[in-house]
Amino acid sequence: MHLAARRLRLALLAGVGALALAGCAQPWQQFHAGDDAQSVIARFGPPAETYDLPDGGKRLMWPTQPMGETTTAADIDASGHVVNVRQVLQPNEFYRAEIGKWTRADVLVNFGRPVETAYFPLMKKEAWTYRYLEDNVWYMLYSFYFDDQGILRLTQKTPDPLHDPDRRSLF
Repeated sequence: MHLAARRLRLALLAGVGALALAGCAQPWQQFHAGDDAQSVIARFGPPAETYDLPDGGKRLMWPTQPMGETTTAADIDASGHVVNVRQVLQPNEFYRAEIGKWTRADVLVNFGRPVETAYFPLMKKEAWTYRYLEDNVWYMLYSFYFDDQGILRLTQKTPDPLHDPDRRSLF
């Protein structure tokens, strides 16, 4: 089989597989508002991260970082019931971040601990980076850049070099 035809065939199979997976219920979709918080903990185990919410509730998180691309977050109200359960490392969640308003604390509560942090002295910005899977196809990195006061000033998404086939042979 010709190399180009083989690549096309593999790409089509991958696309069909991605569509099939997209139709499957994800673990975080099995819970509904009002469920007892203990049902979520029984399913996922003890949360790796817990944050206080302004309304007296808690956000429980189960990250798969540093190598995974998901973080399941369960918002629990003050009475111990589920408000919602969702996967937070995805574009529609990232795009909620407000430049000039959000702080490091806001990003931490919304997305959990980053996979990587770095400080860029010439920019005078600290970057927090998260791995995620965009559209169930592309392995990406999403970065939040904070000024020295901890205010969000910039966001950026880039391909994840960990999954770049051209770079795999270099390691």
